[in-house]
Amino acid sequence: MLAGLEPVAVLCEIVDDDGSMARLPRLRQFAQAENLKIISIADLIRYRRRRDRLAELAAAAPIPTMWGPFKAYCYRSLLDGIEHIAMVKGEIGGGKDILVRVHSECLTGDIFGSARCDCGNQLALAMKQIEEAGRVVLLYLRGHEGRGVGLGHKLPAYNLQIDGRDAVEANEDLGLPVDSREYGIGAQTKSFYRVPFIGIIQIFKHLCYMLRDLGVRTMKLMTNNPAKYVGLKGYGLAVAGRVPLLTPITMETKRYLETKREKMGHIYGSDSGLVNGLIGENDNSTTGSLSDGV
Repeated sequence: MLAGLEPVAVLCEIVDDDGSMARLPRLRQFAQAENLKIISIADLIRYRRRRDRLAELAAAAPIPTMWGPFKAYCYRSLLDGIEHIAMVKGEIGGGKDILVRVHSECLTGDIFGSARCDCGNQLALAMKQIEEAGRVVLLYLRGHEGRGVGLGHKLPAYNLQIDGRDAVEANEDLGLPVDSREYGIGAQTKSFYRVPFIGIIQIFKHLCYMLRDLGVRTMKLMTNNPAKYVGLKGYGLAVAGRVPLLTPITMETKRYLETKREKMGHIYGSDSGLVNGLIGENDNSTTGSLSDGV
């Protein structure tokens, strides 16, 4: 700007000689040969983590619940004004190996007990495990209804599922993303899962800001969703292990859970009770028909 030029940059994909996307070592060679500046996604993350204030603590208060006493923290996003809540049980202390659950808002499942998903069961089971663990943070993220498409789109998708479409096909028929919770500027995708795999700019920056503000430094993440596990690690928080969140499969949720496993990369227990391992030391199997958390 001192030179009177606009501060601009170019984002593009460079194809390697074999037709595949060029990776960072090849890109560094290209940039050096062409006298170009280059930064990585990791560089962007570090810069924004240092410079950006992404949310603010709006209020906090103790709340007695059926799972015992918690302290609730309301964080307001400075990007879109959405308010998220962190339910904290016990003393965070030095912030080492805190059990963390990230739960996306689901009005139909969490409040009304809809049998079309297992969200309500996931939340109840998470709260029960939190009660037993004693030192936990549960982040309840609002604005994620229907994997981010909203209630007005979620209900028409339900109608298509009644007609035989699965959860992914229903969204695609309506021209909706399969999962928009992790889309954002600079979000990377993994086509195998057909959903954003590391939503580095939009959602994980809020998660990491809230967790860091609460004093969490390393965590054991309660999830079977690879996107959450890898996304949090990719944004600089240390994840010491994964704790499966296993809920019973019902007649109503069986196809939905199979779709999440086959088309969205989620990992859940099979009818034999075996859990397909992901990462960390906590991948223990349990008996019965079990499913994963979102």
